[in-house]
Amino acid sequence: MIGRAGAPIGRFPSRSRVRKRVEFLRIQDGGLRVSTSRFVLILSASAAPGSPRLGITASRRVGNAVVRSRAKRLIREAFRATRELWPAGVDLVVIVKHATGESKLDSVIAEFVGARPQIEKRLRTLLGAGTHGSHGSHGTADPAPTGAERSEGAGSAGSDRSEGSRSGPTRR
Repeated sequence: MIGRAGAPIGRFPSRSRVRKRVEFLRIQDGGLRVSTSRFVLILSASAAPGSPRLGITASRRVGNAVVRSRAKRLIREAFRATRELWPAGVDLVVIVKHATGESKLDSVIAEFVGARPQIEKRLRTLLGAGTHGSHGSHGTADPAPTGAERSEGAGSAGSDRSEGSRSGPTRR
């Protein structure tokens, strides 16, 4: 699905995106992390089988809206250009640590490809435990302790209040 070396082809439909806050929390709490210089990649087994899905988080400390949007566009295009890295049934959340600045698409793709050994190691841990019969079903029970971590993290005042304030019809 790649044209010339690393050129993204095709669309980025909504079924290929992580969209809901609950999904982001599930992936961030139970996922395996790969850190690069500008991004944290969090890999998790998908709740819905199918093509790999991408979610992007860029906080305000990364920069203003223009900077955050540019970073998200670059990550989406790099994800599409590196489809061979992401097997079916995997959800990926990318957290932007630093502004991408004047970075080009090629540098973001190079960062993803440079992290390939760590990504493949995490994917073997994530998907390999459920696919090999010798590991049994115990390999799939790893996310259980992270559920306790989630309950600790869910009590944080900032995340719960911001979600509640957006859901109510307070603005007109």
